[in-house]
Amino acid sequence: MSDCLFCQIVAGSIPAEILGESDTALAFRDIAPQAPVHFLVVPKIHVTSADHLADGEASVVDGLILLAQEVAQGEGVRESGYRLVMNVGKDAQMTVPHLHLHVLGGRLLEWPPG
Repeated sequence: MSDCLFCQIVAGSIPAEILGESDTALAFRDIAPQAPVHFLVVPKIHVTSADHLADGEASVVDGLILLAQEVAQGEGVRESGYRLVMNVGKDAQMTVPHLHLHVLGGRLLEWPPG
C-alpha cells in the first residue's frame, strides 16, 4: 500500500534504522522507544493487523518472531529477556495499520505495564 508508513519503510522510501531483515520481514528501531531496547518487526507484505490474517497465514507471524529472536540476540537482550507486543485496533493504540511486533527489553519490564 503506497500510503502505508511501514510499507514505505520496507520499500526504502522512508528512512529507518534497520536492525535486521529476512526474506519476509524487516526489523527497525522504534522512533519513540518505551524501553532501552525497542524495535519493530513488520512483514514485508501489507497485512492490516493480526485480526486480518487468514487461515494458512501463520507463517507471517512465524517470520516476525524468528527475526525478533535474531535481532534480540544482536541487541543483547535474548538471554535477559524481552517482551513481544502485538496491538490490534484503536483501543489497543495501534497507530499504524500494518501488522507489527513491538520488541522491548534492556530493563526489568513491570507487569502489568504502567
